[in-house]
Amino acid sequence: MYDLIGIALVTIVVVSVFLVILALFMSRASLNRNVRLAGFFANILDFFYLPIKSIFYKYSETEKLERWMVSLKNMAHRSGFEKTKHRLLLAPHCMRALDCPAASTKYGIECISCGKCIFTKIKADAERFNYTFYIVAGSSYIRHIIKKESADGALLLACNYELNKVMRSLKRKNIVTYGVPLLNDGCYATEIDYDNMIKVMEEFSE
Repeated sequence: MYDLIGIALVTIVVVSVFLVILALFMSRASLNRNVRLAGFFANILDFFYLPIKSIFYKYSETEKLERWMVSLKNMAHRSGFEKTKHRLLLAPHCMRALDCPAASTKYGIECISCGKCIFTKIKADAERFNYTFYIVAGSSYIRHIIKKESADGALLLACNYELNKVMRSLKRKNIVTYGVPLLNDGCYATEIDYDNMIKVMEEFSE
């Protein structure tokens, strides 16, 4: 009896390690080419996320893991995101001007289109492509937003760490996500590849 349990546990561990390694390989490959079963491999990485991240933290770079996972999830979510009808556009407050005059509410920063930062353009683009636009400063804001909005999709602008974090969170709310990574990390003066963001929005508007 104990022998069978031991064999079963060893088998589970071996299979799990093999699947994690394969999923990591596929996530890295997704940066350059299409990957079959992207959703399956993304779920594996989500399930083992904490132990995988601890290994990357010790032996590599966690940003690399986040970037791979976001790329894989974008590939897995593309067809589902295309079918969404009520989409949010969620952007981080670290992109706004340091002297931003906009007020903050429980739903985020209320952009007044003052022209001091790129959010003036992004707000107009959101209206043009039929997104409901929010500038958020943390996950607590997102919880309030999804209670307010009956959204089924969310286009996310953020660093890869935050993209992966919010993707995992909104997955539990049955909201399909797609991420556009920032060009740099940080708490302020972050930037987005604006042309790439518009390209993504145009692709999903067709």
